[in-house]
Amino acid sequence: MYPQHHHLSTTAIPQAIALLTSWLKTRLAADAFAWFDTELRALQDKPEQARWFKALGMAPRKLGKADLAPSAAELQAAQALRQGLDPTEWSMDQTARIAFTLAFYQGDELDFVQQVAMLVDTSEINELLAIFRGFALFPQPQALEPKAREAIRSTMRPVYEAMSHRNPYPFEFFDEAAWNQMIVKAFFLDSSIWQIQGVDERYNADLSVILILLVQERWAAGRFIAPEIWRCAVPHANAEGVAVILQALAGKALERELQVIAKICLSHPELCPPDVVQAVKAKSWAVDPVSLDWSSFASASY
Repeated sequence: MYPQHHHLSTTAIPQAIALLTSWLKTRLAADAFAWFDTELRALQDKPEQARWFKALGMAPRKLGKADLAPSAAELQAAQALRQGLDPTEWSMDQTARIAFTLAFYQGDELDFVQQVAMLVDTSEINELLAIFRGFALFPQPQALEPKAREAIRSTMRPVYEAMSHRNPYPFEFFDEAAWNQMIVKAFFLDSSIWQIQGVDERYNADLSVILILLVQERWAAGRFIAPEIWRCAVPHANAEGVAVILQALAGKALERELQVIAKICLSHPELCPPDVVQAVKAKSWAVDPVSLDWSSFASASY
């Protein structure tokens, strides 16, 4: 079952542009903001593709790539605009690029989808980061889903994370196969899943099977097991999965892995195999696993 969609209505696009503009206005020098405002108004008045592309390309040079670093009030405003919208990791140029793309939309949804798809196909990596982060605000989000899948198949971690991290789009629009692919890909890119929205709502049996197999393969090869793997491997585990998890609890896994197993079992016992929950409760824990934040289990590269 898909979660409820909370995508931005087309009537709210001017409100979204105004919000992004307000963030930039408080941070940019007067000349930099004047350039942004001129380009934005020009696109709103006459959405020419050439001007849109040029504005996208010039944004880093004119505005810089500093982190947006939104305040608590600005994060709250983002949520009020569109549930799940989280600009925590946006930069100045990315914010402007998203605003320019929203300004380019003038009511023709099919044309807009085609233009964004073409942009994804032709953009360099920094433009891609902005465009994929903007999917949560763009019109016709369901029609953009094939391009969103390209992001989570990318071998470039920043591109993958622009779609997967702090972005409500995958949670709301990916089917189970795409969702599972996104979760599994994190462990091949040495990325992390705690920033992925909706993880607790989309555990599933197929994902458990895939991750249990990954654990077995890495055990056999003597390779590192990212502790976060267990967060999605334990819920809905089948009989073979239970056997593997019990092996881990019996000493085959490292302490950080065991804490993840314990945290997911104690936080969501209704989703976890009873034998595993019982084994977790039978162990003594120096620190209450439930009290540990999911971010503390992230990959070593974080």
